[in-house]
Amino acid sequence: MRIQDMIEGRKEWRAHMARVKAMPQDYQIVYKEIQRYLIKVGPVELSEGTELLSGIVDLFEEGAAGGKYVLDVTGRDVAAFCDELIKDSKTYADLYQEFLDQKK
Repeated sequence: MRIQDMIEGRKEWRAHMARVKAMPQDYQIVYKEIQRYLIKVGPVELSEGTELLSGIVDLFEEGAAGGKYVLDVTGRDVAAFCDELIKDSKTYADLYQEFLDQKK
């Protein structure tokens, strides 16, 4: 990764987090929990930019603008909401399993 790419990535991340901080407090709390959950589950595209997380922020901004409570947007089971978002995504566990299968 080039230094310029790293600088652009940081700018993108800061702009992303500024959007998060502009949301209502309840949305920020749920967003941070989603972020933690996704980092633990490890969808590969999470390391390739902020596209997935930006999509969540877009959804949350629409919900907040519409006066919806955050759990009306995600549903009461936020982990299930996350799982649905990444159900077709490769995780690091998937990549590791593929690696192990190739060694057999």
